[in-house]
Amino acid sequence: MKTLKEILEDVNYKLINGSEDATIGKLQIDSRKVQKGDCFIAIKGTASDGHLFIDKAIQAGASSIICSDVPDTRYEELNLIQVNNTRDNLGFIAANFFEKPSTQLKVWGVTGTNGKTTSSVILFKLFRKLGLNVGLISTIDIRINEEIIPTQLTTPDALTLQGIFAKMVDAQCDYVFMEVSSHALDQGRVNAIEFDVAAFTNISHDHLDYHKDMIEYIRVKKMFFDRLKKNAIAIINVDDKNGKVMIDNSQAEVKTYSLRTMADYKGKIMSQSFQGLHMKINEIEAYFKIVGAYNAYNLLTVVASSEALGLELEEFMPELSAIDSADGRLERIAIGNRYAFVDYAHTPDALINVLETLNQMKRKGEKLITVVGAGGDRDKSKRPKMAKAAARLSDRVILTSDNPRTENPEQIISDMEAGLNSELSTKVLKITNRKEAIKTACMLAREQDVILVAGKGHEKYQDINGVKMPFDDKEIIKEIFKEL
Repeated sequence: MKTLKEILEDVNYKLINGSEDATIGKLQIDSRKVQKGDCFIAIKGTASDGHLFIDKAIQAGASSIICSDVPDTRYEELNLIQVNNTRDNLGFIAANFFEKPSTQLKVWGVTGTNGKTTSSVILFKLFRKLGLNVGLISTIDIRINEEIIPTQLTTPDALTLQGIFAKMVDAQCDYVFMEVSSHALDQGRVNAIEFDVAAFTNISHDHLDYHKDMIEYIRVKKMFFDRLKKNAIAIINVDDKNGKVMIDNSQAEVKTYSLRTMADYKGKIMSQSFQGLHMKINEIEAYFKIVGAYNAYNLLTVVASSEALGLELEEFMPELSAIDSADGRLERIAIGNRYAFVDYAHTPDALINVLETLNQMKRKGEKLITVVGAGGDRDKSKRPKMAKAAARLSDRVILTSDNPRTENPEQIISDMEAGLNSELSTKVLKITNRKEAIKTACMLAREQDVILVAGKGHEKYQDINGVKMPFDDKEIIKEIFKEL
């Protein structure tokens, strides 16, 4: 068992009551999970303040409390520790509790608006195919070799994260591939993690419901690279104007990739189709099963990162060529002569990338029919931009419900409509029920037309008024195709 003093190593703290040599059971940040002898850490979150639940944690059996605001009530038997900011220190406390697991692994992280899931999942698949023990922390799920752990956050909280790293160490993992969201950076969830390789994909409009503006969003992303140690490697997309911004003041060694300019990893798309990409990377040509011109960037991220982690290009390129993309990322659903694509695109830039790719690949005379919505309780400013992009780059568009959460789905669709002029409006239908919208798109499409169902990708639910109802775009499409 750990003592309070041991878990507070390198953390500035003040002992208010009790003993810092007291041993603790588990760390908890949810008072409902506290058991006798546990240490409860009171976190000020975005939705609630853990300090309000200190009494409940004590009643549940907590023997130690770590907090920022000292409670008025004094308990004789309680070990009470004060730190300046529990949220910022949680990662360090948890890392100490779990024996600093990230130092026992090679940790790769990726940040950016788009491409995080695809690049991390491809790397996980690649390293597993090469027979290595690997962990994955992604928007889709958490994996420890073949074990799958469901997740609801791109990057879990700091306590959960350090516990997962500890499990990966126990499973003898050598590498971990993880997505690093802007929320995670801002909220200190990745504090105390020692990254060996950090990748930057791109930045476009997203999360402005959380970050006050794009300047703040970029600043938070940049924190990831500012904190890298000297022997870390930063993998940077220099075709994005923010690529060089990310590495200003970074101590890490920098490797660059590009499709448009000179870089350490220069890519060129030789040809593309619904079957995949033919690319040249530096002097090597290869065929990849991954579809979409924008995925050329993700492949460059993977290649650069694999070499940074010590793999030889000749060793991994044949395996990489045979790997599919991540679940729900431009995923093709085909039954008979009918097919549709499902994609997680939920930002204007991601939607434009997918639509431009499909337009480049479809044949003359084929139409592109897009089903798209926007999430409730999220950045409203991107809604009209998404509708405009969909209508501009599609032959027909059906605006529908995504995850409305606590908002009225019809109001969300109305917000999207604001981005349409009179000409674009003629292409657009509004069908609030998502299943009916998908069915309508399938009925409108001729056998060779292209259908895109965007926004939810891998998700297997629809969030309505706080209830996650079963809903899987891919299964809905298959069901409708069988009926037609």
